[in-house]
Amino acid sequence: MPADLAVLSLAHSGLPLAQAATASGIGTIGYDPDEAAVSGIAAGRPPGDGPLTAADVRRMLAKGFRTSTDPAVLSRVRTAVICAPTRLGADRTVDLTAVHTAVRTLAARLRPRTTVIIESSVHPGSTEDVIRPLLEEGSGLRAGRDFHLACSPSRIDPGNREHSYRSIPKVIGGLTPACTEAAAAFYGRLSDKVVRARGPREAETAKLLETNYRQVNIALMNEMAVFCHDMGIDLWDVVRCAETKPFGFQSFRPGPGVGGPGVPIDPNHLTQHGRSLGHPLRIVELAREVNARMPRYVTQRAAALLNEHGKSARGARILLLGVTYKPDLASQEGAPAREIAARLEELGAQLSYHDPYVPRWQVNGRPVPRADGLYEAAAGADLTVLLQNHRTYDLQGLAAKAQLLLDTRGASPAGAAHRL
Repeated sequence: MPADLAVLSLAHSGLPLAQAATASGIGTIGYDPDEAAVSGIAAGRPPGDGPLTAADVRRMLAKGFRTSTDPAVLSRVRTAVICAPTRLGADRTVDLTAVHTAVRTLAARLRPRTTVIIESSVHPGSTEDVIRPLLEEGSGLRAGRDFHLACSPSRIDPGNREHSYRSIPKVIGGLTPACTEAAAAFYGRLSDKVVRARGPREAETAKLLETNYRQVNIALMNEMAVFCHDMGIDLWDVVRCAETKPFGFQSFRPGPGVGGPGVPIDPNHLTQHGRSLGHPLRIVELAREVNARMPRYVTQRAAALLNEHGKSARGARILLLGVTYKPDLASQEGAPAREIAARLEELGAQLSYHDPYVPRWQVNGRPVPRADGLYEAAAGADLTVLLQNHRTYDLQGLAAKAQLLLDTRGASPAGAAHRL
């Protein structure tokens, strides 16, 4: 059966978009070449690291949402949204392989008057310089004349209970004014507010700015955490006081790392066809370096804390709490826990972990024992390290049971634990 909307890729932003569209009465089909993911969703089982629950998926299916691995379904939709994931490669350039694959798949089946929207995180210029040529070459159609093309970067915040898909404004930049309006008409059915950018490059760069803003401010707080610890200052009390200022200050929190699918991007590394801008955002590069140092710093703090209490990291039993990148989600993408665990193992520590969302966990290809009895494990460990503050954790109770508790998230009551 034809659908109004096809969502290409059901990871991260794809499934929440499909959920919002289905809830709004838009006939939606999810396309993904991953047979296991598609069959799982069709059976009511969301991806294990995704933001949706099984109940969410079952409600979507009851309202008509369908999934498929057959690209033929893409030829019968009015709107196609590409949500393929992007990563930073080893050289820190943006890896658009999954996006290219999705675009080529769509291009071979693209029909006139279709609206094509890019939600994947791509570097500025990608919609016009990379995606448009692939669509035109594969379809024989011309963007802006035969079909609409626009960019509307994903803005979802998985696990955020305050901001729903509908309440988050959608930024849209079309290849032409008509392209912008076609995309705005679609998103106007899903979001309470649509923001029109001047063009695709402005929309792409808005995402770049939002991601780098987060990275830079977290880096500032991470540097403040190290500074305050060295000076014997309670950083968390400093933050509590500073955030009372009603203007000129937005509160961020330090932590063991940044994590998540949003990656910090320095435009100097957005090389394409040998092109380099030659003037990087140096503050972004520095922020990336600061945040990348935090797993090592947490490891050093753990070893120092053990030493202060007459214990060595070698042979110490260390329990890691929360190994995901965000509270109350299963996704581990970019989470600092694995690097911290690897560094602690190098020091000779005996590790175990607990996470209500991660039934099995490996570090360097070796399984880490999972603690089933949380309080018993904390009482038996020489050191417990909170890496992610899931809501199920009673930190007051854990602090009372644990021999030593290092809180890297500042979530425990003042005086109940050693905080970052």
